[in-house]
Amino acid sequence: MRAVVLYGKEDLRVEALPVPVPDAGEIVVRVGAALTCGTDLKVFRRGYHAMMLKPPIAFGHELAGTVHAIGSGVKNFKPDDRVVALNSAPCDVCYFCRRDQQNLCEDLLFNNGAYAEYLRIPARIVAKNTLFIPDDVRFEHAALTEPLACVVHGFEQSNARRGDTMIVIGAGPIGLMFIHVAALAGCHVIAVVKRKDQAVAAKGFGAAQTLQISDGLDVVAAARALTPDQRGADIVIEAVATPLTWEWAVDMVRKGGTVNFFGGPPSGTRVTLDTNRLHYGDITLKATFHHTPATCRTAFELITSGRLQSADFITSHAALADVPKVFAKMMVRSSKPGPPDIKTAIFTETKPEIELRGQNL
Repeated sequence: MRAVVLYGKEDLRVEALPVPVPDAGEIVVRVGAALTCGTDLKVFRRGYHAMMLKPPIAFGHELAGTVHAIGSGVKNFKPDDRVVALNSAPCDVCYFCRRDQQNLCEDLLFNNGAYAEYLRIPARIVAKNTLFIPDDVRFEHAALTEPLACVVHGFEQSNARRGDTMIVIGAGPIGLMFIHVAALAGCHVIAVVKRKDQAVAAKGFGAAQTLQISDGLDVVAAARALTPDQRGADIVIEAVATPLTWEWAVDMVRKGGTVNFFGGPPSGTRVTLDTNRLHYGDITLKATFHHTPATCRTAFELITSGRLQSADFITSHAALADVPKVFAKMMVRSSKPGPPDIKTAIFTETKPEIELRGQNL
């Protein structure tokens, strides 16, 4: 089979590898569609991920497809079942799992290799985090489950309520998902973006107001001016991952509000925060990592119910052989007019519709 392998910093290669064979409790999935991801881009740029993968290793983690083969003992799945297999599963026995913090599991099992024709799914993920896809849901839409589950987790941990004002800083794929999830939940969303095309996209996903950053603009004051009585937002989501935007987030939130530092800057990054404002403003600072089986199912329901604008997140398509070129292009921000690139769907077949049962493309 063909698979994309990460060898190090900005070094992806399409190679011929053996088709995996499932062990007991495992399944092998024929990949119908895999999606590009900001995390994969960071790994491509850095050449590794301390928790999830070390090169050389098969690359990619957002996918959906059909069951190709099953290992002994697998009862819930059979060949040709349409499934989305998440990229991790918790142990459910460690200290953190027993405290309902499965995303922090001490033995969190990760799986990579989505940019391939076939992928072996470990038994724990088969048992705990593999879901059946309805026939009317496209593979590339089902593959949105993993990033959306992370966003759902962050949204739930921010304790948002219907009618809350939420500022989302950033309009990349994750920022746009936060905007959309919050809007679906009845929040008034203000998007803080860099470019006009991002403002248009944010509006399309449900932002009630947008603020485009420009030279000389006091971004914090301008953002607070859009909130009721200029008091600041009830919740601020930081989805950029820079020290400056972390500081903005704290200055944009109201007294008694919550900041969720969802974007993770590189290790060793330091920020400066006004401790007086934090203390006397009774501000909650929160950071959210990864997802749980429960948020995966919530995200999956948003997709399969049709509530999520799934098609709008897929802005381009590419063949498996083109994945190295796709990531090289993602390293350079495009200046072309039109909507922003959000996610690229990677197909192993020239005509992806052969994997879609009667669906119209």
